[in-house]
Amino acid sequence: MSIPVTLSVEFRKLVEEQMDRTIHGIETTFFAIMEKQKFTPQEVKNEMEHLQEKFNVLFQKWSLEILYTLLLKKISRFGELKKVLGVNSRTLSDKLKLLQAHGYIVRNVQTTPPLCVDYTLSLKGKNAVLLALPLLYYSTSV
Repeated sequence: MSIPVTLSVEFRKLVEEQMDRTIHGIETTFFAIMEKQKFTPQEVKNEMEHLQEKFNVLFQKWSLEILYTLLLKKISRFGELKKVLGVNSRTLSDKLKLLQAHGYIVRNVQTTPPLCVDYTLSLKGKNAVLLALPLLYYSTSV
């Protein structure tokens, strides 16, 4: 049984309305901060450079895939991530270290035999991946 097209259109409308409210709230907050703090263009440039570094980490190959997998699975072991993503061990290990170093994921070592390592999203990782959803949504919308 297929889902009626009207449900898809209704869902799309709800998503777009929520994103519009969120983006409007961010925009209002941004301009209020800019007005109150009286940032210079150089200070804004410096902040944008810092933000660019974060985007570079998040938008490297495999980073978002790892974060979205952890968002959906809540907790995952190395082998599970490797199987789900279809990535080689070295690449996955490097990306997990990078994401952990930037505070997007948490590595939990369980010392009980057998030794197990679980990965979960940190609050920063969860927020980053949720904030990336509108970018992905708008990049694929018509």
